[in-house]
Amino acid sequence: MRVLRKDLLRVSRAGGGYRPEFVGRERRPLAARVLGTFEAAVGDRRADLRDALDALEAETNDFKLVRGLAALVERECAFETRATVPPPRVRRAAFEAAEVVDVADEADRERALTRAAAGLGVDPAVVDDDLYADRDVNRVLVDADVRWDPDTLLEQYDLSLAQTALFDATEVRVRSVDPKRLVSAVKRLRLMYELRRTDGGRELVVTGPDALFRRTRRYGTAFARLLRTVAGTAEWRLEATIDDRGTERTMTLTEADVTVPGVDPVVEPDFDSGVEADFAGRFRALDLDWSLVREPAPLETGSRVMIPDFAFEYDHADFRLYFEVMGFWTPEYVDKKLGQLADVEDVDLLVAADASLGVGEAIADRDHRVLTYTGTVRVKDVVDVLREYEADLVADAAAALPSAFSPDDDVLPVSDLADRYGVSESAVENGPFPDHDLVGRTLVRPTVLERLRKDIEDGMSLSTAEARLTEHGLMDASATLSALDYRVEWEGLGGGTVREKSKRGP
Repeated sequence: MRVLRKDLLRVSRAGGGYRPEFVGRERRPLAARVLGTFEAAVGDRRADLRDALDALEAETNDFKLVRGLAALVERECAFETRATVPPPRVRRAAFEAAEVVDVADEADRERALTRAAAGLGVDPAVVDDDLYADRDVNRVLVDADVRWDPDTLLEQYDLSLAQTALFDATEVRVRSVDPKRLVSAVKRLRLMYELRRTDGGRELVVTGPDALFRRTRRYGTAFARLLRTVAGTAEWRLEATIDDRGTERTMTLTEADVTVPGVDPVVEPDFDSGVEADFAGRFRALDLDWSLVREPAPLETGSRVMIPDFAFEYDHADFRLYFEVMGFWTPEYVDKKLGQLADVEDVDLLVAADASLGVGEAIADRDHRVLTYTGTVRVKDVVDVLREYEADLVADAAAALPSAFSPDDDVLPVSDLADRYGVSESAVENGPFPDHDLVGRTLVRPTVLERLRKDIEDGMSLSTAEARLTEHGLMDASATLSALDYRVEWEGLGGGTVREKSKRGP
């Protein structure tokens, strides 16, 4: 499933609704340029590709759309490390040489590189080039032959946009000419459902967790997967109740909005064991700032390579923790695996070993994190390890942040500010913000609030007020109206009226 990150979600809340900002044929040239940017970058480092995409964002002035299209394309591409000498080996030689030389300036650095190069039998320039060639930004794009042309890329974008919007759904109602197929999909996704008779036929009501449980990402993911099945049928209509940061909104989709691109989906690799499949399913049900990657890039282990079972990628920094599950293996295979682990260098690796193997100490002796399990890997044990890494990553990010935040924007969501610094929202949400007021989860200049005080009037309908707030880029109507000293007076099912807090309605 190729959903977008939530920070790339583009929706309109005009009139109190919730409408994904789908793209039309007029965006075909932009889709073609995104594809062309990747094709032109084959042979270049990922950092150079990102610079080219940044330039395209600045030119189009629609960074969320460009990033969304690019994210879909990048997942289809292949990157690899290109180096004459394995980078871990180069780093070891360079660091040992640096200790001998006692590097204090650029001249000392050059002497250390020359010394390391002599030990490796290569030119100093090779040492300089290969030192960090395996870092994500330095990996080289080797294949950009993606399965989409501009038209199907736009179709996939619209589908991914709608799927991302469904992450916050609490109930989905679907009418289709093929309800049997939808029920089969719902059962497969283990969702609660009810099939209701209506005047026009049957309506499938898929109930979210708010009915019985707290909302988790598992339900949002299941709703998003369901949409692909729905969109593959004919004459369908979907209504979803969206929990938009505490405000209930309705999103309506039809076959005119979303289609499934005429290509076969990429199939995730099969799991090697039930333990791995069970762990992956339970971990992905959590709402964490970590993404689970199945069978990431190979790791060098001496003259061979090892493909770990998983990798955890932190959403707000360039950091990856590899994860290997050691299950019920033969003694010979365990010995072979321990040999591989001994040769893995310069990566963070967590190993979950079945307690019956009795190899916990042997793994720890190889300088890797280890936890043992019986039957199934406890997700909590893994999350505890991730929290330790996350605390260090947040502290490192906070140390590099300015003492105060003064963006040029008149209105800026805290989530966008965090994205600019590549950190989580918690790292920036406490400011300080000398030039802005924090209204809900949005930074707003006082001058904007003053203009809004002239635009918002006592007795104005809520829908009109929300439209005016939207014109200023403010999506959280409740928090903004409260900051302007207004409240909403609800009138049954007829909508709401904006009232000054000091006044009572008639």
